[in-house]
This record gives sequence, C-alpha cells and structure tokens, in this order.
Amino acid sequence: MEISVDISMYPLQKEYEAPISAFIERLKTEASVTVSCNELSTQLHGDYRTIMKLLEEEIYSVFNEIPDSIFVLKFVGHNREGKF
Repeated sequence: MEISVDISMYPLQKEYEAPISAFIERLKTEASVTVSCNELSTQLHGDYRTIMKLLEEEIYSVFNEIPDSIFVLKFVGHNREGKF
C-alpha cells in the first residue's frame, strides 16, 4: 500500500534549524521513499511499512536528542505525490 505523509517538526530550542535539516537528511537516506520539502513541512511518499519504520526510527532519534520536540503528522491512505 502506498501512502503520503505530511510532517512538521518543531524542536523547542533556540537552535531549531539544524535539527530539522538533519531529520530531513536522514529521511532522504531511504531510497524507496520520495521526500519533498516546502517552507512549512516535509512530505513523504511511498510504501506504508517502509515509511512507518523510517518514521519510528527517526522520530525516536529526535526525541532521544531533543525531548522537547513536537511533530505534527498527517497521513493520506494513498500516494499523492505531486498533488500537494
């Protein structure tokens, strides 16, 4: 099953840009997932299980490093790549 996910990350600290950029770069390491960014959020498109595993690992990593972080995620039950 293909899905799309819209993610906004808010590290609650003064230096917030570097952790966001690092999170996005780690998401991009999964070659089978399409990652696109805009000023407000990042979108992932691809296989449900692959995306969920990737998110579980990377969000866990952020919470270990910056516990005062907020993630807002929106899921669509099919691939909407190019339609946002």
